[in-house]
Amino acid sequence: MSNEQESKEKQKNKREHSDIKWFIQVFIMTFLLSIIFSYISANGVSYLNLISAICILIVVIGIGIFFDIIGVAVTVANEHEFHAKATKKVKGSKDSIKLIRNAPKVANICADVIGDICGVLSGAISALIAMKITEQFGLNYDLQFLLSALVAALTVGGKALGKGVANSKSTQIVHGVGIFFNKFRRKKSR
Repeated sequence: MSNEQESKEKQKNKREHSDIKWFIQVFIMTFLLSIIFSYISANGVSYLNLISAICILIVVIGIGIFFDIIGVAVTVANEHEFHAKATKKVKGSKDSIKLIRNAPKVANICADVIGDICGVLSGAISALIAMKITEQFGLNYDLQFLLSALVAALTVGGKALGKGVANSKSTQIVHGVGIFFNKFRRKKSR
């Protein structure tokens, strides 16, 4: 086998190892976050009044949509726009470049991990809300199907609108996230 073939084989093995490592990291992170947030939401929402539970449901749906927008924006943003900003030392530009260079992982975390966890949470919260409404108003039919459909429609519709925003405003969105990480990194290093 030639040196070039050996080099290609090593790169392929390294890439496969990296993919497996990423899968394991995402699996563990998703599993742990799902347990934590499901426990908190199920126990926390069950003790809240109906209005507070509905507000939390809306916030969870909003978080899922928000992170989906970030995931899409990172995948469509143009890295070259941030190189010009980085040469002018615009805050957040270097962090924005890192986000774009890691777009598959960032999109996976934002749209899949956080988005899917929010989807599961909103389903669990909507079930608890349906039980609360049924008990509170003495209804003899199950609202869960209607409430689940409403939550799904809000989530999917919100993400559809968000994708349009992410496509048209990708530079601003990625730069905003880059500025956030820049500030977070500076506070952490102090």
